[in-house]
Amino acid sequence: SASFGKKTLLVLFVVCTLVVLSVSGTAEQKLKNCNDVRAAYSSKGFNVNDVPNKGVNGAPLKVCPQGFSCCTVEMEEKLSQQSHTEIKAPVSRLSTNLQSTFKQRHDHFDKFFRQLLQNAEVSLHNMFVRTYGIMYVQNAELFKDFFASLTRYYVSGSTAINLDSMLSDFWANLLERMFRLVNVQYEFSDSYMECISRHTEQLQPFGDVPRKLRIQLTRAFVAARTFVRGLALMPEVVNKVSTVSASPSCVRAAMKMLYCPYCSGQVALKPCQNYCLNVLRGCLANQADLDTEWNNFLDAMLGLAERLEGPFNFESVMDPIDVKISEAIMNMQENSMQVTQKVFQGCGQPKPSMAFRSTRSVKETSFSGRFRPYSPDARPTTAAGTSLDRLTNDVKKKLKHAKKFWSTLPETVCAGERIAPGDECWNGTAKSRYESVVIGNGLANQVSNPDVDVDITKPDIVIRSQIAALKEMTSWLKAAHSGNDISIDNDEDSSGGEESGSTCDPPSCDTDRDIYFSTPPNPSNPRVVQVVKDINSSRALQGSMALALCGLALALLAPHLR
Repeated sequence: SASFGKKTLLVLFVVCTLVVLSVSGTAEQKLKNCNDVRAAYSSKGFNVNDVPNKGVNGAPLKVCPQGFSCCTVEMEEKLSQQSHTEIKAPVSRLSTNLQSTFKQRHDHFDKFFRQLLQNAEVSLHNMFVRTYGIMYVQNAELFKDFFASLTRYYVSGSTAINLDSMLSDFWANLLERMFRLVNVQYEFSDSYMECISRHTEQLQPFGDVPRKLRIQLTRAFVAARTFVRGLALMPEVVNKVSTVSASPSCVRAAMKMLYCPYCSGQVALKPCQNYCLNVLRGCLANQADLDTEWNNFLDAMLGLAERLEGPFNFESVMDPIDVKISEAIMNMQENSMQVTQKVFQGCGQPKPSMAFRSTRSVKETSFSGRFRPYSPDARPTTAAGTSLDRLTNDVKKKLKHAKKFWSTLPETVCAGERIAPGDECWNGTAKSRYESVVIGNGLANQVSNPDVDVDITKPDIVIRSQIAALKEMTSWLKAAHSGNDISIDNDEDSSGGEESGSTCDPPSCDTDRDIYFSTPPNPSNPRVVQVVKDINSSRALQGSMALALCGLALALLAPHLR
């Protein structure tokens, strides 16, 4: 009986041990066969043969936990390279979208301003041919040069054209030609005409039109070209900043966050949100330091946009410029007697013209054109199929949306499907709550980053140079806001030539929702994953019950087996 009891106890002990081992063994089953890891690793384009069939000793690993693992040193190296690419992916996509948005706006504004200039020239030509006939045609190059100079000033600013001098020369030349026309019976030497030119401002033959037009043109052109230059700078800055390479410590942190779950067989496990924030804030510390000057620049752009809509409206200055110049000519016609008298007094009595023969000659050669009001229906259609108000309203929305772009990149990336909420997430070592505090943005705050080693004594040179570029542009924008001329050293094609830069299809250009943070793929359907969790939980409960029953059975049988 005692012998039978001992045998019974032994059998019961073996059965209990097998039950416990079978239940606990399910927890390590995935890690032992590494099948999920092989599938996920292969989906990344790597050789599936790199992955061991069963878990191995992780002691040689440099980044991931060194216990029982489905990763080898070679796998860890390849996944590190992959993580380098993937940590840049969301920044690159967001940046490309931003670049494309403002490259498009720059092109729209630049095309609009250039077309306004062309339309104004065509409108003046057509109106003056009808109004002044042969007298205008014979002097058309004066107006052609006027518009060519305005276009050069729009493109290259005061480095190419001194606007005040150009306008003074234009009115002086116009006065010379008109003075000859209204005084055809006299001969005027070059020195005599120079005398007239020197006294143009004193004579005021065109009334107050030149003074008003100079103020309007200066403000409108400075505002327009500076605003367009600001729009051109944005894609340049974004492109240079977004191509800054990730540091080795950033790559290491990205590897740990994105791919160390693979090594423990948890290929569907995503990082905790706060863990992701600390990694991204460490990786993008230098970019976040751009934010202050970036926001100052955007505020200055928004301020100048308000000026473009109001007192410095380029469209409202250029659209009626033909009427304003014709009004000046009409003033000269009406004041021609007084102007002539003042010129003769100041510059001397000219000699009668030897070519002057008859009253018929006077009729054929004298200036007889009169100003006629234009018909609005005869004017060119709105430039570039839009209006300045429409363009400005659109770009103001985009500028506001771009504020805090660099400082909010970590939050933009570490959201939605890219991270796992709550405690069911990867914290860098296990599937559990992330305990560390989320550190602030910028280089100075990284001294206490628990997940990325950042050298706060070495700011990135490229980003510092872009901060300086934004600061300089902001000062130009503020000057333009006050109507002050500025010099920007540009090539002639800087405002309108084809520029290299990323583009995107219209749907993705209008939204940031396409941006994804590339994380390890989940090989299972979410519902299946939940079912597996439920099964594992059930198995764990069964295991606990089995242990309890075994313990109870052993306790009951033990007295009878002594």
